[in-house]
Amino acid sequence: MRTSPRKAVRLLTVTAAGLLAAAALALSAGGAVADDPSADPSASTGTAAPGDGDTAPTEAGTSFRTAAVVRQGQEATADASAGDYLYWTFPADSGQNVTVKATVTFPETAARHGASTWQLDVYDGLRRRQPCRYGAQSRSVAADAGSVELICHLRAIRSWADTWSNDPLRGGYFLRLTVLDLPAADLGQPVKAAVKATSEGTAGQQAVDGSVTPVVSAYAPHVAPGDGWAGTWWSPRWLWTGGGGLLAALAGLGAHRLARGPIRSRRDPRTPERPREPVGYRD
Repeated sequence: MRTSPRKAVRLLTVTAAGLLAAAALALSAGGAVADDPSADPSASTGTAAPGDGDTAPTEAGTSFRTAAVVRQGQEATADASAGDYLYWTFPADSGQNVTVKATVTFPETAARHGASTWQLDVYDGLRRRQPCRYGAQSRSVAADAGSVELICHLRAIRSWADTWSNDPLRGGYFLRLTVLDLPAADLGQPVKAAVKATSEGTAGQQAVDGSVTPVVSAYAPHVAPGDGWAGTWWSPRWLWTGGGGLLAALAGLGAHRLARGPIRSRRDPRTPERPREPVGYRD
């Protein structure tokens, strides 16, 4: 049984409407999963996730266990001494492109004896050091410099990865700021540090579906985004897949229409065919 082009177009329209409805339902369901308190590991510990009203920390930790918690967009500060290891931790969800900046300011009254080299390291929840796609993660400054700025653009955060890979997984991330090289006479001089983590957009084509629980340190269980962790089953690739399938169906229908040629009405076989009149025939 052959399907007429009109019926095929009508069926294709109904299919497209169904795909769009399914995408809208998936988006709303994804938001519901993100708002579910059970998806936030901090809900089971009784500690609240950092909210919009929380103030940025003014102290830094001295190890992974004592890392100060900071939200994305907040600028954490700390007064320290040259040679100290400063630690902060912040949440990063799947699909985010995270950028971390750190600034070390030297007091004008302190007389330094030589150049120094500072470095900003980023670790995921498993304490695996994450490389930067680009940015000055380590920088040397002269003795008369007033400050030094470090920046690291991480790879897109993933919600799932193979066990052998070093891909950044969602969860709590650690920042470590320290000096790598400076004259011995400058050890212990006061410095002021400031760090800030931000993210923009989503991974898009780099998004990966999965169901991995956010990797959060047991010493900072309340590290979570202000609106909770996003669901792991939804990904923008669902939209790309649905859109690609719809375009493929439209392309197939168009190719069939071009290959078939113009549509002619079918003649009833019971109707006798009228004989053609000879050329030049007149009544």
